[in-house]
Amino acid sequence: MIKFLIVLLTIVCLLIVAFVAWFMVLKTNGHCPLCAMKRVFRARTLTINVDELPDYDEGMALTPPMGWSSWNTFRNHIDQELIEGIADALVSSGLADAGYQYVNLDDCWQSSMRDADGKLQGDLRTFSDGIPTLIKRINAKGLKVGLYSSNGTLTCEDMPASLGNELLDARTFASWGCEFLKYDFCHHHSLSTSCPPIEMLELNKEGVNDFIKLTPDRAEYTGRAKTIQMKDLPTGQAIGFISHGSGTATLKATVPTGGEYVLTIVYAKDLSLKPQYLQVIVNGELHEVSFPKGVGFSDNGRVQLKVKLNDGQNTFVLQNPVATFVDSSFIEYQRMGKALKQATKEWAQFTGQEEKPIVYSICEWGHAKPWLWGAKAGNMWRTTHDIFANWKSINLIYNHSIKKYAAARIGAYNDPDMLEVGNGKLTEDENIAHFSLWCMMAAPLMLGNDVRKLLDGNGNPVTNNSTLKILTNKQLIAIDQDALCKPAKRLSTAGGVDILARPLSNGDVALCLFNKKGSNRNARFDLNELKKDEYLNFANVDSFEIHDLWTDERTVTSNLNIALPKHSVKVYRVKSV
Repeated sequence: MIKFLIVLLTIVCLLIVAFVAWFMVLKTNGHCPLCAMKRVFRARTLTINVDELPDYDEGMALTPPMGWSSWNTFRNHIDQELIEGIADALVSSGLADAGYQYVNLDDCWQSSMRDADGKLQGDLRTFSDGIPTLIKRINAKGLKVGLYSSNGTLTCEDMPASLGNELLDARTFASWGCEFLKYDFCHHHSLSTSCPPIEMLELNKEGVNDFIKLTPDRAEYTGRAKTIQMKDLPTGQAIGFISHGSGTATLKATVPTGGEYVLTIVYAKDLSLKPQYLQVIVNGELHEVSFPKGVGFSDNGRVQLKVKLNDGQNTFVLQNPVATFVDSSFIEYQRMGKALKQATKEWAQFTGQEEKPIVYSICEWGHAKPWLWGAKAGNMWRTTHDIFANWKSINLIYNHSIKKYAAARIGAYNDPDMLEVGNGKLTEDENIAHFSLWCMMAAPLMLGNDVRKLLDGNGNPVTNNSTLKILTNKQLIAIDQDALCKPAKRLSTAGGVDILARPLSNGDVALCLFNKKGSNRNARFDLNELKKDEYLNFANVDSFEIHDLWTDERTVTSNLNIALPKHSVKVYRVKSV
């Protein structure tokens, strides 16, 4: 027992010594140790204040996007003939008329090689005509085309992705006429919460050796940021404690003439294990800087970027706002969103044509809580990992996503992933429930089935096909596409039956009773309960007309008492009478 206590005490002492050493190393190198601990203890917290940022949407997705995606059925086996065949089937089946307008190519549309200019290109065999030509042909059918990339070094199928090439790829997509981008999370690299001490900034015109030097003693600080003494540096001082969102340093410089300048950032080297990160905000314009791993032998190093300065005084703000994994994801997804907006505007100006905005789909899998920041970075955000064509997957995704209703609004939508209606071994009741729940949640409706199977041998729609009937239910689509864009709120869950309701733009309420259990259930609901919830903003009346959106039956009543088979729903449009 005594030996055990001695060993335990020794381990504790070693841990304390290691912690103190870590604490002192961080402090000596200009970092805030307490701030650094956020990454450990607050890893899934957003510490960046996004409340004052504008929403991303610019009128490009006033209701949840509708379309088709290649992934659920075809995975990595896609080619231009298949995609055109799907586009033809969307039109011939009536799905396009029902609102499904995007034909989205998921992973593996691209070649493993970028072209001679470093640009993405379509697979050189399966998309031999080129993606721009394919987009033009699909546009001619009255449809839009979406593409796919990833917020990493490679896509999920190990094809070229967009990390470090965001603006180049965005410009490529815009020049092709792409109108939707799904941006995945594979091979992701989080931004460092750390920034090296900054010895000074230097400004000069390219090709001119004269420069303006901005040193730490001229800085104005916020938070814990401050000037620190570093005897190994030639100047003996540096800007420190701006890592981990702990503070900012602001420097000002006056130049005789505006224009493009070279900004040199001189920094103190340390043995960093990964590239470190800094944001330099020049007159309000954000520039991102990555410092390489610290393997050099000199005490200081430098990185350079080009910036635009104004005549007279200019302001430079130095910060690293990344304190957590969530902060990092927000910044990186926001980066591609900004690139997409810039690229579509540039292309419209260059061609003199009307701008084609690109709807931006954030596919971050819900790891970094995108419902907290997604509206500031894109149009829609995945709430979970991938969906599968089985009831367990659909039910799990529903249960997670329904809780996020308050995050969505016009132009910004929770995305519980693509539809599996018509796939796998789902029963008709399960297909109806799946579609209904996605409509109630104001989710993007992206078909994942082979829509060519909805046509007969003559290319005409099979009107009695169950899948086609479900996917073209005008009443349910009208709920999903309601202009108010407020998702359903779960009012109660008891006895295995969830009661969902969402307010509609004309004052009606969409009501769904959902039996998520594997046995039949009876459900009762007093419609007067709808008047009690402020979110629904329903009229204070005593009588209601309910319209069953699957049977088309209409009834005037104040109480529901219905039988629900397993995994089934009843969906009503409720109006006051």
